[in-house]
Amino acid sequence: MSDNHVEARPDFLRVRFGDGATADFHYIWLRHNCDCCRHPLTRERTLCSSTIPIDIRPERVEPADDGLRLVWREGGGEHLSHYGFAWLRQHAYALDREDVPAPGSDLHAIEIQPPGGARSLHAACMEVVARHGAVVVRGAGLDTEAIIDDFARGGYAVIGTHFGRIEDLRTDNTTNANTDQLGYTDAPVELHTDQPFLAQPPRYQMLQCMRPADRGGDNALADGLQAARYLRALEPHAFELLSHVPVRFARRQKQFSKDLEVPIVELRGGEPHRVRASYFTFAPHRMPFGQMETWYRAYERFMKLVGDERHQYRVALAAGDFVLYDNYRMLHARTAFTGARWMRGVYFDQEETGA
Repeated sequence: MSDNHVEARPDFLRVRFGDGATADFHYIWLRHNCDCCRHPLTRERTLCSSTIPIDIRPERVEPADDGLRLVWREGGGEHLSHYGFAWLRQHAYALDREDVPAPGSDLHAIEIQPPGGARSLHAACMEVVARHGAVVVRGAGLDTEAIIDDFARGGYAVIGTHFGRIEDLRTDNTTNANTDQLGYTDAPVELHTDQPFLAQPPRYQMLQCMRPADRGGDNALADGLQAARYLRALEPHAFELLSHVPVRFARRQKQFSKDLEVPIVELRGGEPHRVRASYFTFAPHRMPFGQMETWYRAYERFMKLVGDERHQYRVALAAGDFVLYDNYRMLHARTAFTGARWMRGVYFDQEETGA
């Protein structure tokens, strides 16, 4: 019985050999190196890697003869490739690579109830946010000011924006300024961070459900900082582009205008510190011709990571629930909806640092 183990991950195959060493393999590399794709007499390769889709993935990974078999879907049928563990060890090009996890998706890990006893709500929330980037609080009630007061006791101040102190995100809004923005419609809003056009965006946002939609209006959250770290481990060049090439964010509303030029991923001490991503406030990009297409590819790769539901927290909120997330770290979205959905948005920051 083999002591080797295989993990078919979304972006690569990991083999853990019996001696504890690991090796990672791109799926395109595995397909390219299928041993049956050779001429039967000369044993020369008959498959050119340029004809293989760069994002190819096997349908199945199965154990086979002290190795493994990958089953590919090709031309309306199946193509089988066999790889022995000894051969994989001989040709491994990524031994004992750092195991950077993909963004999390376990909703149970970020769900809590309001704490009882002497423990404050803000302390319970921030403990989860520090670990996972977001928290979902079930049954916190509809008293927004009481929640604000609890966070104020912990040193978190409300940060007003050009929308006002508290946003009433509803299609019939009459309380906020500058409501000519997607959040006040019933349209879907895809993954983004908030206020990327500000030099110092608010650090935290609470979205409190006052009334759910009749249908739709569910939220999604994705850990953008972890996606950036994961991308750096997979494709360092893409990470380099997103962390060094500035792009311009421009908010254009009837009574508000703001611009900022900054990379998608901001670094601090060489590590990802803050992510900015907002498709609806992108201004036309300006960068050298030879860089433009590669930047778009890098951004597409990043957005596919966070856009994969396997890397997202999917949240349906009931009246009295709220979600709180780190706006430096998390991207958030919501589906289209019908009915009188009403969410309240409040931005917070730490009073003493604003960090």
